Amino acid sequence: MDEWFKDWFDKDYAAIYGHRDAREAEAAVAMALALAPQLGAGPVLDLGCGGGRHLAVLRRANPMAFGLDLSRDLLALAPAELRPWLLRGDMRRLPLRPALLSGICMWFTPFGYFSDAENRELVGRLRVLLRPGGVLLLDYLNAPFVRAHLVPEDITLHGAIQVRSRRTLEGDRLVKRMTLTHLETGRTREALESLRLYEPGELRDLGRACGLAPVTEAGDYHGAPFDPERSSRWIGFLARPHSVKMD
Repeated sequence: MDEWFKDWFDKDYAAIYGHRDAREAEAAVAMALALAPQLGAGPVLDLGCGGGRHLAVLRRANPMAFGLDLSRDLLALAPAELRPWLLRGDMRRLPLRPALLSGICMWFTPFGYFSDAENRELVGRLRVLLRPGGVLLLDYLNAPFVRAHLVPEDITLHGAIQVRSRRTLEGDRLVKRMTLTHLETGRTREALESLRLYEPGELRDLGRACGLAPVTEAGDYHGAPFDPERSSRWIGFLARPHSVKMD
């Protein structure tokens, strides 16, 4: 289960999550700019940007926005005009100087992949990269909603790929095991996702412990208020204060 993300984010992943489209990204970015105007000016990093669907929208408002992702396959799916603004790298080792960024966006749950210690170290490093007043946008699952609506197993069709998914809660992690069948060739493969399922309160506390103050939050990409029971997502905005007292 360790380092599962190095093998999974490829063309099959892009095909399966193809319903996450430009229209959704446009709504999400518009919401983010309304709640955190800092994202509209200065260097802003789309961390875990994939093929850049959010970045393409953000750059219309902020031409200093750029992206980073570990996956060669997903980065290769970005449109040609976006590629000069993309970096390949591991989010745990970002090649950026301190206090460079006015914002960092982490869209569609690119967090919680690692151990608790590594996740905390990551948030701490992101705080260092933010300018005073800069904002971290963390788009994450709402753990109570996930537990209440977990579908243990289903079979879905994504173009010519059939996916059998088995979902389990294993301690504090949400684990999704998938069998992918390419119907045109009969080829099958196994894939895995393993995510630390943080409670919203844990995420707020994690931010505070790393020197980031919760500013506001939303429950969906249109900016609906966060509801602990009804919201499927927790979208938090955490700011680096102008003076920081670490826990």
